[in-house]
Amino acid sequence: MVATKSRYASPNHFDAIIIGAGIAGPALAYALSTLPQTSENALRIALMDRSFAEPNRIVGELLQPGGMKALRQLGMEDCVNNIDAIPCHGYAVLYQGKTVHIPYPDKEEGRSFHHGRFVQNLRAKARTGKGVHCIEATVSDLIESPEGRVLGVRATRKGEEGAEDFFADVTFVADGWSSKFRSKVLGASFREPKLKSHFIGLVLKDVRLPIPKHGTVALIPGTGPVLIYQIGEHETRMLVDAQGGLPKDIPAYVKNRIIPHLPENLHDGIFDSVSSERPKSMPNSFFPATKQGGKYHKPGAVLLGDSWNMRHPLTGGGMTVAFSDVVILRNLLDSVVNDPTLAIPDTDDPSDLEKPPKGPFSDWSKMVPVLTDLHWERKGLAGTVNILSVALYDLFGAEDENLFVLREGCFKYFERGGECIHGPVSLLAGIAPRPMYLAYHFFSVAFYAIYCLFAHPRPRRISPDSEKMEMVVPGIDEYPLLAWRSVMAIYTAAVVFMPLVWTEVRWW
Repeated sequence: MVATKSRYASPNHFDAIIIGAGIAGPALAYALSTLPQTSENALRIALMDRSFAEPNRIVGELLQPGGMKALRQLGMEDCVNNIDAIPCHGYAVLYQGKTVHIPYPDKEEGRSFHHGRFVQNLRAKARTGKGVHCIEATVSDLIESPEGRVLGVRATRKGEEGAEDFFADVTFVADGWSSKFRSKVLGASFREPKLKSHFIGLVLKDVRLPIPKHGTVALIPGTGPVLIYQIGEHETRMLVDAQGGLPKDIPAYVKNRIIPHLPENLHDGIFDSVSSERPKSMPNSFFPATKQGGKYHKPGAVLLGDSWNMRHPLTGGGMTVAFSDVVILRNLLDSVVNDPTLAIPDTDDPSDLEKPPKGPFSDWSKMVPVLTDLHWERKGLAGTVNILSVALYDLFGAEDENLFVLREGCFKYFERGGECIHGPVSLLAGIAPRPMYLAYHFFSVAFYAIYCLFAHPRPRRISPDSEKMEMVVPGIDEYPLLAWRSVMAIYTAAVVFMPLVWTEVRWW
């Protein structure tokens, strides 16, 4: 006997609702649509966003090789096509007039592009997915049962006045860095994101980077780093990190504090941009992932993307982590969607025909182990990218004297070449998801910085009254002070690194 009653009570009933059609949302919608399905377990998926118009953001424009790998695993690699995307082969780091070339290993390649064009391609790909329904509506609230399980969302379609209720067995919240639902989903385990800095975004026209088709990181004295990368044939993005809040006069800040420390061939393009357009800005926050499915977590809802986990965008790892999370989640949900116990037992009882089939996500007890596995399986890549982004930002944006020692050591470590650039750039590219490998290189930088304190010459006046400088290796009389600075440098490295490790291993 075959059940004929549909499990959908109305057109507004789905198996899964996804709030947010930015990066993670469309990828998840398409990923769910590719799971093996039969007529009995075919999924209905609602991808909801307040607007499906092309967004205009200043981040989410550089996809690391690890992110390209995840796109290929999802079958979405064509989303970087036909958007004037630029191949990215590595980085150039600029510091005190010197440039270090840090190429991706083994001919790995990333992509940089206009964020909005890429998002539109992701959405278009999601629309081709079986059972995916794109709904342009503003979600105002989560609908909950008396027991506290999320049953769906309340939303108002664009151009309409009255709100509608949309129901699903699971609601994925992927509404980005300013998520209005993360605190409700996480409950007592929620902690406020930590604001690290702000990015000021400019678009430069027809400029040539120090190393073409490479991201450029410029270390600026007294302020955060500057990130520059090409996003189209004629357009280049420049992101200026502003610590301690946005400056009151952004054009003056860029002209006086930033431009003098950048290559001269970029000056005119920056002047033109800062003079002709109003610079955009956005906050850079750190938000460690909290394990979902626990006692504080609201059943029926799952956080994904920046609504769940954020890191400093300096390393361009956010989209790589999001796509990788979707790959892991899709693989874990395969066994849930194709659970043979979902079928209604074949009996001769006529009342069975009146029972609607169970949805694949209806039993939350089967979702809890999926969320636990997701939390820990993602740690290799996500933990590495998260720790690296904040640790590298603390070094590159150094104002503290001990951090300055580490920054000097980091640049000189890169100058050594070989494994000293192969290892770090593999971590940054998202192709070496190994936190212990990151720890090895981070503390190698710290110890090399100490070596440089003692062994490398530094500028010193020839005499107290002279303006002339000479390069001098520290003498034995300076060793006691340098020894103290060495101890403080190692201590500072530990203070930077170990709390970040703790945010990744904690499970509540």
